[in-house]
Amino acid sequence: QGQLVESGGGLVQAGGSLRLSCAVSGRTFYRDAVGWFRQRLGKEREFVAAISRNGQNTDYEDSVKGRFTISRDNTKKTVYLQMNSLKPEDTAVYFCAARDTILTAPLPTDASAYAVWGQGIQVTVSS
Repeated sequence: QGQLVESGGGLVQAGGSLRLSCAVSGRTFYRDAVGWFRQRLGKEREFVAAISRNGQNTDYEDSVKGRFTISRDNTKKTVYLQMNSLKPEDTAVYFCAARDTILTAPLPTDASAYAVWGQGIQVTVSS
């Protein structure tokens, strides 16, 4: 199964930036598509972004397009989520998740498609 560990969260003012990291261990990382999800207080977990196993394909939820960028470093077995122009409505617990996939498969955006999850990290954006 392996392990995913998120880092880089915290408190930031609206308009600021944060970079989340997701360190993956115990998995054949180069075979994994990786997604970021978030869960706001009282809401269901929602898709934020995903990246293919070779980093060439990405997908974003509409509200974060142009503000968030997902990337990966396969040598470091780490996926990043650069978050710019943060808004109070971005406040949530952010999770990364991984699944073994073939290179030509569509990027999964449904949480149920992912096999392994991190513990989550809090991001708070103050107004």
